[in-house]
Amino acid sequence: MNPTTAAVVAAALAEDAPWGDVTSEALLPEDALADAQLVAREPGVLAGTDAAREAFTRAAGLTGGSLDLLELAGDGTRFTAGQALGRVRGQARAVLRAERVALNLLQHLSGIATHAAQFVEAVAGTGARIVDTRKTTPGLRALERAAVRAGGGHNHRWSLSDAVLVKDNHLAVLLAEGLDVTTALRGVRARVPHTTRIEVEVDRLDQLDAVLAADVDVVMLDNFPLPDLAEGVRVVRARSRALVEASGGVRLDTVRAIAGTGVDLISVGALTQNSRTLDLGLDTTVRGARA
Repeated sequence: MNPTTAAVVAAALAEDAPWGDVTSEALLPEDALADAQLVAREPGVLAGTDAAREAFTRAAGLTGGSLDLLELAGDGTRFTAGQALGRVRGQARAVLRAERVALNLLQHLSGIATHAAQFVEAVAGTGARIVDTRKTTPGLRALERAAVRAGGGHNHRWSLSDAVLVKDNHLAVLLAEGLDVTTALRGVRARVPHTTRIEVEVDRLDQLDAVLAADVDVVMLDNFPLPDLAEGVRVVRARSRALVEASGGVRLDTVRAIAGTGVDLISVGALTQNSRTLDLGLDTTVRGARA
């Protein structure tokens, strides 16, 4: 279990029932059983199963009951409307304590996985790789990025700490200070470990000369019109071994054309920022007391 997932689920359960589930505790016998089935109301790609397992396991501990996850499909499973994806059975209070948290995470993360799969399918055969961005929900980055992978996408740098990504605002500061971009980028190479990737964002073709002269690893072409994007790819290929990333306003109806310019990577903030939740339900039946 990823420690981040465990922490997210623990916080969510505490938020949802800070002093217990007053309804279930007042209404249901402690030894009442429930049998619940996770059912898809629409087609999609499943993600968030580790979080769901953790929610049910922790809820059982909080209520002093026991639960059995008899079935649960894995992340990346493609499903149709009406398909059963999992089943949990045990103490009714525990099932109902975990229900909303488990569903919230499953629905949110499956929505991301489904959206990612749509982008991946849209560029199939082009050689371009769909990647996410740092536009994630605070505290949920690990889970959301796992959902992108479940949908067949890939992850960009994890945080500000693990790769150099020089963006337009960094370049603006350099220019305001009267510093030479190529010299500054070469200085970065000298100061970071040799394993650290260096990427630079440009938003105009005339910025490429200074960046390529610094022998960077990745060039991000941000918000380029398609003709300029294709020209940018040509220039980078002719002068360096750097990967080329396209970014900025990428939509499902435009991503295939962007991939067709020959870029290596297409970063899509919408994967984690604009994905809608998927409709999944937990159909529960209370079975009565244990014999």
